Formats: sequence, structure tokens, C-alpha cells
Amino acid sequence: MAYEEIEKLIRPTLIGFTGYTASTSPDTLAGEVDVPPEDIIKMNANENPYGCSPKVLQALATSTNLSIYPDDSQQELRQRLAGYAGVAPECIVASHGSNTLIDLIVRLFIEPGDEVINCVPTFDIYRFCTEIYGGVVVNVERDENFNISVDAVKAAITDKTKLIFLATPNNPSGNVIPRQDIIKITEFGIPVVVDEAYYEFSGETIVPYKSHYTNLMILRSFSKWAGLAGLRLGYGIFTPRIAGYLMAIKIPHNVSVAAEIAVRESLNDLDYLQKKIKDIVAERRRLFGELQKLLWLKPYPSRANFIYITVLRGSASELYHKLQQRGILVRYFDNPLLQNGLRISVGKPEHTDALIKALHELGD
Repeated sequence: MAYEEIEKLIRPTLIGFTGYTASTSPDTLAGEVDVPPEDIIKMNANENPYGCSPKVLQALATSTNLSIYPDDSQQELRQRLAGYAGVAPECIVASHGSNTLIDLIVRLFIEPGDEVINCVPTFDIYRFCTEIYGGVVVNVERDENFNISVDAVKAAITDKTKLIFLATPNNPSGNVIPRQDIIKITEFGIPVVVDEAYYEFSGETIVPYKSHYTNLMILRSFSKWAGLAGLRLGYGIFTPRIAGYLMAIKIPHNVSVAAEIAVRESLNDLDYLQKKIKDIVAERRRLFGELQKLLWLKPYPSRANFIYITVLRGSASELYHKLQQRGILVRYFDNPLLQNGLRISVGKPEHTDALIKALHELGD
């Protein structure tokens, strides 16, 4: 069969589809930057610079269960996650990262032509998943400080609206949505997905209101605070009925045995992980203060583990490439709504020092 004939069979909505652009990996830059890959400072993917709990590494190294399938009903895993989140186990669904849960939610609710309200700029996976299933993304723009207008969200609702996505703290801006605004939007009666991937760094959650609103869905992640980005573990909090639907349509064995072990050991070592969260939050404050001293940059206050900056003099794209050449990776978004900006993940103190030194040198 000729390629042209095969292409005719591809879903029309996916011809020309724009995928999700992930962060640059140090391994791909060998020989292209001025430092070896092992010396590259990675501040572009919002990962935990301290890694996971040492108990996770020890348990994985000694596990004898990696050759068997995990429990597809997630019984023990849901019990543990429910205890941590403070909800009933039947409200929990776990998955291979919260990205996969976003995909599952869109799969459950969206048919071709259905509309999804997206408060941009925000996490691009919401757009990505909606378009894959033939949904229509309705963008509601945030203001100059990345705040959401409740009235603008309400005005965007039509009889085709099936989902509203709200990220708090938002990625890449780092600001939280006031709890009362989330409640007002939820009271419009449309299914609302509140993405709390960075909850542990902000300390603000809508979970206590879950029982009041059957249309409220909340997503969490172990990638950031627990240092499990490589093992992929996200979970959602739903009504038991919606959780049941999601459990029915998910891919079997969608959480690995290794990820289950990592969750167990992370939750058994909360004191260690919470200490690292405090270290990251403290370093976030220091990084913000140092960035404020550079008058050609504008940092935005953040409640996550990253800081978004606007480059007031010069090109963000050029600065991104110059930092990369020095072995410092930050995130650049080629997006009209994020013009001339960069997102910087909070690292260890020595990472902050190296970044600020480079910025001083590049800004002179």
C-alpha cells in the first residue's frame, strides 16, 4: 500500500495535529554545549532536584515482584492514596502519570465537536488531549498577571461545553486560582477538572469541597514533590461513580509494580520528603529575590516549584540558547501568549548560584 493511500485512512482531525513539546533532555545535547552531559544543570522540567526518598531506591533494589503484573483494581494503592489525600478509596483512580488521567477524562466526556474550556496560557496537555479526541478547545485568556476571569469563563460556556480545565498552581505562571473562584466556576454545573499537580508546594487544595460538588474532579501527581517523575504516578479524586467509569475504560495494568512500590515507600517517608519540599520552597524564595535584582527580567510570584520570568530587554529565545550553551537548561515556550518568557525550575542552592552568575554575565 502506498503511503498516500495509508494517509487517507488516518483520522482527518489528526492530519496536521500539533503534538506536545517536552523539555530538552541533557542526553541529547552531548557535544553541542560547552559542558559534558553530566555537568548540565536541569532547570526545565519541574523535577525534584533531590530525587525520591532513599527508601524508594532501597525497596526497588530488593523487590522480587517486578516479574508479575500489578493489581489492576489498584486496591492497596487506592487505600494508600486515599489515606494521604483524606478521601474514601472508592474516590481514587491512579494512573501512569496525571497526563494519562487527563486523557482518560477527555476520553470519557468528549465526543467530536464537544467543547472544552481552557484557561490559557496553561499546561498544553489539556489542548493536546482534547484535539486528539476531536473536541474543540475554547481558549479563555488569563490577564497580564495570569489570573482567571470567572465572568469570562461563564461567557465561554455553550450547550456544547463538556469540560473546564483549571490548573492551580498554573503551569507555567505558578499562580494559584482563589478557592472562591474555583467554587463559582464549579457552580456553573459543567464538569470541572482542577489540576493540583503542584499542590504540595502551594499548600492550597479544593479537596475539602469535593463532597459538595459531583462535577468536581481533582488531579495530583507524585512526579514533582516525591521525585517520581521517571516512574510516572498520578492520581485523581472523583465521585465514586465517575471513578468507576474511569476504572472501566483505563488500559489494564496502567500503574507499574515499581510505581506502586515507590508510592508505598514515599508515603512511609513523608518526613524526609516534606523536609525537601520546605527546602525547595525556601530556594524558590531566594531565586525569586535574586531574579528581582536583575532589572532586565520580570519574575512572577510563584506557589509551585518553578518561576516564570519575562525578558524585558533582549530575546527570551536567545537567552534560552545562551544558557543552554553554558549547560543550564530552562524552559522556553514558542507561544504568542508567553512572549519573551522563560520558566525556571527551582533547583538546589548551587543551581541557583550558577544560574544567577550566568544571568549577570549575559546581562552585562
